[in-house]
Amino acid sequence: MDAASGSAAGELDGAEWRTRAPGGTEYSWCRAVPGGTGTTLIALRFSSGAAAEAAAVAQAALSSLQSAHPALRARLRTTPSGPTLAFPSSAPHPPPLLPLEPLSAPESAADFDALLEHELNRNPWADPEPSGDAPVLFATLYELPPATGGAALFVRIHTVACDRSAANALARELVALLGGGEEEEGERAPEDAAAEAALEERIPQRDTWKPFWARGLDMVGYSINGLQTSTLPFVETGTARSTQLLRLGLGRDETTRLLDACKENGVRLCSAMAAATMLAARQSKPLESGQQETYSIVTLINCRKFLEPALDDHNVGFFYSAITNTHTVHGEEGLWELAKRCHDAYTNAKTNKKHLTDIGDLNFLMCRAIEAPQLTMAAALRTALVSVFEEPVVADMDELQSKAGVEDCVCCATVHGIGPSIGVFDSIRDGRLDCACMYPSPLHSRKQIQEIFDKVKQILHHASDENFEECT
Repeated sequence: MDAASGSAAGELDGAEWRTRAPGGTEYSWCRAVPGGTGTTLIALRFSSGAAAEAAAVAQAALSSLQSAHPALRARLRTTPSGPTLAFPSSAPHPPPLLPLEPLSAPESAADFDALLEHELNRNPWADPEPSGDAPVLFATLYELPPATGGAALFVRIHTVACDRSAANALARELVALLGGGEEEEGERAPEDAAAEAALEERIPQRDTWKPFWARGLDMVGYSINGLQTSTLPFVETGTARSTQLLRLGLGRDETTRLLDACKENGVRLCSAMAAATMLAARQSKPLESGQQETYSIVTLINCRKFLEPALDDHNVGFFYSAITNTHTVHGEEGLWELAKRCHDAYTNAKTNKKHLTDIGDLNFLMCRAIEAPQLTMAAALRTALVSVFEEPVVADMDELQSKAGVEDCVCCATVHGIGPSIGVFDSIRDGRLDCACMYPSPLHSRKQIQEIFDKVKQILHHASDENFEECT
């Protein structure tokens, strides 16, 4: 029940493909994916009533999605000189999904969340076809067992072709197509954006310049800070890893209180999540009162609006950058005090355009770490305690999901090759905060991360309630 876009039977002649070398960020993802990090996943769970027609409807929806987005029809080619991205000049016909069949996965992966982890960790790009030519998109459809009912559709996309904002835009389009409708397109930039140029080539030159001495100083600073910061204890460091997932959710009233508290304290949700995670991490350790630890936080920023020409989330590709900051925590801070420090640190860096000027530096360090894991703490390839996204995904999809028979939707990505100890993919769906929290296993255990997020939830609740009481 697995289908890859653009199989040999449906390929175009070589003359009809446009090829280009990957940009710096794309190249770093090409290097990272064989180790695990860099698979973007869209996961949909269908209700029992929608399962019977899921295969045919899913195939038609995926075909429409690929026709609308050239980046989803791309192929990653391995050549002696390095990876190459190839884009078709017209839409190929993707092979059909196989008919829906009873689930044959092991019993340990017989529910939606377990299947989600299973699909997330399937890595076809680690062992490409003999031709060295692989599609960037794979889709799998499962019939869930009778006890659960329904079906599950998983769309795996190489992160070089799809970042988090694009994945969520695609998820919304896919759900609309599954429901028999179409998304309103409105005004959009040309859809061949990813085919024509990479992120770095689209940043205005005035925003990328940095003196040579400043670049060298920043590289040294990033390297030293990376080795001096603390993280969560590692359970097993010398074993093969996979990405596992935990969900953290808040109800409508809880979400409203948290967002109101963030607004009242002048911080974004990402800063509150980062601060709560740092506090929870420190509380999880048997440290003396007042003993300090320094944690590294990565804030991921959607750069589409900073490019020339500006793009929107429907322009599928990878157009994100990162800002890395370190914070010293002694454990006696209040959430909002620490969240304000997080907010000020990354917004100051963003004001100084470090999310644009430092892209090359961070990509270089990422590739060096992949080549030499011993440059990271305990050779664990951890780049930070936690990564957060500057903006949560805000989606009101109840009506769309109801029409499509979709009961659950998750967009996330792998973090186990190189990345943070915890990656938080936050969304506000129909007024409720839903966080998909990713972590590498067995580097960290499910029990360990569950305890961390139980603390995170308590910290957010307590701080939001205190803020509400003060305001009333």
